[in-house]
Amino acid sequence: MFLCYYKHMKKYQVGELFAGIGGIGLGFQGAGFELAWANEIDEKACITYANNFSHLLINKDMTEVDPNELPKIDVLTGGFPCQAFSIAGYRKGFKDDRGNLFFDILRYIDILQPKVVFLENVKNLTAHDNGRTFNVIQKELTKAGYYIKSNVLNTAQYSDVPQNRERIYIVCFKSKEQADKFKFPQPVNKVRSIRSLLDTNVSNEYSYKNSKYYEQLKSEMTNPNTIYQWRRIYVRENKNNLCPTLTANMGTGGHNVPLVMDKDDIRKLTPRECARFQGFPDNYKLPDNLPKSALYKQIGNSVSVPVIKAIAKNIMQVLEECE
Repeated sequence: MFLCYYKHMKKYQVGELFAGIGGIGLGFQGAGFELAWANEIDEKACITYANNFSHLLINKDMTEVDPNELPKIDVLTGGFPCQAFSIAGYRKGFKDDRGNLFFDILRYIDILQPKVVFLENVKNLTAHDNGRTFNVIQKELTKAGYYIKSNVLNTAQYSDVPQNRERIYIVCFKSKEQADKFKFPQPVNKVRSIRSLLDTNVSNEYSYKNSKYYEQLKSEMTNPNTIYQWRRIYVRENKNNLCPTLTANMGTGGHNVPLVMDKDDIRKLTPRECARFQGFPDNYKLPDNLPKSALYKQIGNSVSVPVIKAIAKNIMQVLEECE
């Protein structure tokens, strides 16, 4: 009995690769894990990360880091670059240097030997190159000694956040027993309204009045409770009352930027609102010394925190079970 209690009190250590602004880390932290270290190559993302966490942060190319010098961990996480596999990208997969970073993850796994490996990527990873890419990933993880569970989850179905964001989550255990016990979370039946995540009295800097599409947007955007997008030649209303998938290029303007009605105006979402649509709490700091374009990119490249937390809770439950 004492042994079970001791195990329950254990703080499992997490190391983050491709940490971004810490969305995965925040989810694991919320599930009771302790963050030991994080690695992120983007300097601006590290500024945001450092504003919100105090553990070791390595702002360096992960291929230049020696895993032998890192603190030992129980869980290794990585939202590895999705552009190589995304429908929105060129879909070059392992022919793209970013896709090849998966094999560097294997180097960290080989040296650190974590109990659990947690990976996140775009839904299209499973279909890329007629499934061959995902088969290689599964084969390599199995060869490394892990038992794999994977599932595609939509943020709007597995949290109360109203964003249509489908991602594949790959959870790997060293122990077959733990892998067999692990289950992905159940769908959540209640989703918050879009309006509940929007601010009032937003600065005019987010207005679309100077857009060449403004008049058409103004005439066709009639529902204040949903989100619209300009799609090259027409205005699209998201009739499912969900925010479309947030992307890294939201700060650049142009096509597919989420737009809302604000009183008598048309405007884009603020960085804070985008963070809410990813499930970040309002006490998560968005640095004032970074350009808005950088914040949009960071948030679009991040993850849905509540979905990560729900999965991490189930991982924790498996790890804590007494043998």
